Amino acid sequence: MGLMKRFAPGGMRSGRSFLEVDWFFDKPAVTRAVDRAERRVLSKFGAFVRRTARQSIRKPRKKPVGELSESELREYRKTGRRPFAPSKPGESPRNQTGLLRDNIFFFYDRSERSVTIAPAKMRTDDIPGVLEHGGPTRLKGGRVANIEARPYMGPALEKELPKLEPMWKNSVR
Repeated sequence: MGLMKRFAPGGMRSGRSFLEVDWFFDKPAVTRAVDRAERRVLSKFGAFVRRTARQSIRKPRKKPVGELSESELREYRKTGRRPFAPSKPGESPRNQTGLLRDNIFFFYDRSERSVTIAPAKMRTDDIPGVLEHGGPTRLKGGRVANIEARPYMGPALEKELPKLEPMWKNSVR
């Protein structure tokens, strides 16, 4: 495979026999090895970014009683349950239902020779995109709210990017 030697018996030089070495380049074999290594490295990188993004989405915390609004306080007194506190803008989103965390996927695209790492689109609104970049979204009851960015994919990519170059080392076999 790749750069290969072909040995052939040589002639006589100074009374000694020797072997002639003919080097040749096997282009299809090298191309297959590079393609295989590329698929392996990019798929592994996609899995690492996905894992980091999933781990950054933390469990929700309950709001302290002192932070409850009037309506939330009435509900708390009636049911004894405190609502979940949202994540702060700039932090990773909190995982209240598990849908966001469980719907982050990666896909190696052979035709583009690239890996795509992204959450699946949910409902009709682009909830994952709104959480990542911020923007308006429609709430229950038809109200529109402007959500501030709570990035989780960008920071995961930035954290894993330095590991990509060393993954290529000795990857072509």
